[in-house]
Amino acid sequence: MSTPDHAAIETLIADYRNPAHAEAVVSLLDSYARDPAGGGTPLDAAVREALPAALAARPQAFSVLAYDGEQAVGLINCIEGFSTFACKPLVNVHDVVVLAGHRGQRVAQKMFAQVEQEARRRGACKLTLEVLSGNAPALRAYERDGFVSYQLDPAFGSAVFLQKKL
Repeated sequence: MSTPDHAAIETLIADYRNPAHAEAVVSLLDSYARDPAGGGTPLDAAVREALPAALAARPQAFSVLAYDGEQAVGLINCIEGFSTFACKPLVNVHDVVVLAGHRGQRVAQKMFAQVEQEARRRGACKLTLEVLSGNAPALRAYERDGFVSYQLDPAFGSAVFLQKKL
């Protein structure tokens, strides 16, 4: 198996109405969902069908795709939020996907450069993301890109991400 040439990786902002981009977003997200780090369960057929249009209907959403030639090999889904402390937008990195054969090739780093460019264009004050504590390779990649744990005052500790399903 040859090692991908990470210099040949191209990134772009997905156009959810472009059928090839829409298929890449769904396919890559499904591969992440099937991975143990993504829960180990494929996306529901209804989600696969509705996701591109649902994302296209939300101007606060954007996705970055990475291509190795014609093959989509990476995806970052982002949702713009708002920082009340800064009174500016922020961008939450919601999903990061790199196909197994391209991991360790800095594909995520190239996608994060595109995410940061788009976040700055939107006037965002910061990028946020959550990661499972046991996902050491992802943690290293994020730290390499400048992400750090969030805290206001060390006496209160670091932020903890919680959820409540509805």
